[in-house]
Amino acid sequence: MKRVLFSLLSFLLILSSNAQTSTPAFVKDSLDSYITRALAAWQIPGISICIIKDGKAVLLKGYGEKETGTSAAVDENTLFMIGSNTKAFTATALAMLEGIEMPGGKRFSLNDKVQQWLPSFKLHDPWVASETNIRDLLCHRLGFETFQGDFMFFDSDLSAQQVLEKFGKLKPKYSFRSRWGYTNAAFAVAGEVLQQASGKTWSALLEEKLFRPLGMINTIALSSGIASAANKAAAHTVAEGKLKKIAYGNIDNMSPAGSISSSAADLSKWLIAQLDNGRINGKQVIPASAIAQTRFPHSILGNGGPMFNTGHFSLYGLGWLLEEYAGKKIVSHTGGVNGFVTGVTLVPEEKLGIVVLTNTDANNFYEALKQEILDAYLGLPYRNYSQLMLSNKVGREASEKKQQQLKMNTIASKPATGLPLKAYAGEYEHNVYGKMMIDFINEKLVARFEHHTGRFAELAPLGGNRFLASFNDPLFGVKVWPFKVESGNIRSVIVSVADFVEFTPYEFLKLK
Repeated sequence: MKRVLFSLLSFLLILSSNAQTSTPAFVKDSLDSYITRALAAWQIPGISICIIKDGKAVLLKGYGEKETGTSAAVDENTLFMIGSNTKAFTATALAMLEGIEMPGGKRFSLNDKVQQWLPSFKLHDPWVASETNIRDLLCHRLGFETFQGDFMFFDSDLSAQQVLEKFGKLKPKYSFRSRWGYTNAAFAVAGEVLQQASGKTWSALLEEKLFRPLGMINTIALSSGIASAANKAAAHTVAEGKLKKIAYGNIDNMSPAGSISSSAADLSKWLIAQLDNGRINGKQVIPASAIAQTRFPHSILGNGGPMFNTGHFSLYGLGWLLEEYAGKKIVSHTGGVNGFVTGVTLVPEEKLGIVVLTNTDANNFYEALKQEILDAYLGLPYRNYSQLMLSNKVGREASEKKQQQLKMNTIASKPATGLPLKAYAGEYEHNVYGKMMIDFINEKLVARFEHHTGRFAELAPLGGNRFLASFNDPLFGVKVWPFKVESGNIRSVIVSVADFVEFTPYEFLKLK
């Protein structure tokens, strides 16, 4: 679901602050050419952006194509899937219920235990489940590793209820509240809490309390809705150096974590309200107290970051990343889902908001553009972040390609396997995910998954009991899977996928 971790922790600087009160020259004179060059360099079909300053739209504009190879132009009303930028909407909707009496007669609080509203809520440790409050869900402090469970949940045939049940069986890597770990399934739980407390579905409540009052007339809550929209961007990725259209992600079983589709024009309304303590067109749509709740720091991410990041700290509120940059408080989030990466950024002190929407998941330009606009408004020197990030990407991919070629050379040498190929075939099971079948077909091994119809991985021998697993879906990557063998019999296989999807490996035990 993502590019989230890399985006959340990447590319923030601190230099000095000379905020612009007028539209900077970069935005007025150079932005169009900057974006046009970048679309080609990054292989991005289309992009739509919004800049809000002092309550007004400085820029609402689309560039490029909705779908590669077509003449359909992106505009400010083109819908993009916004991925984890959905989380701020979910957290805000819950914060809006604070202190309100619910249909059952109870008053709602973010400090309430989850089981007060959702008695069926379970976690691997029953005590942790009983102590978990709603804030814990919204600030990623349950003890799970970042992205843990995402391979199992996203684009699967699991229902929303089955996601919650399997999440309850998943063993966290760390102890409760000991560290931050980005947990998409926790927001699925939060959406269920919202429904149980209010008596309305997550999507219906967002429509009633946020989309309609804010004037977000084209925004769609569920991922299943974008395919039938008239003005929509297609999803794309880059595989083996080539841009290709892919299917929209099916994430309605995790909708509160990332299923919204929106446009630059609609998100401009969200920015205006966020930058004016919940007001738009003179109307208080979101209580100022709810805005404050979501921006209150709850979790510590760290005191530094990777390339270009010399900021002093990174924190997480409720659905928002909180950082200091050039002496200013930055409230932001990014979103990545199959075929899209997007960013939403607020600088409350400057009444500045930026939205960048792109229709390929294989770029960091959406972060580079945001940073360039931010620096321009804060009076900081031009850095050409696009080129800096692109150079880093090219270098990283060259290294990865070299490592991949070494593996392909090993495969081409036809190394001996620890056991006959057919011995690795059979039925395997993970204690939470369920079944995986490895079939022996035409002298090849192919792995198929119970809950991911149409997704498979071909296994090529690397020697001994190690195989290179290549997924038919490029988003899931190419990974080494080691088999565990005891006394000449296969005990299990360690299944991993691309870090973009999940870091945590799964051990599937061989049943037969």
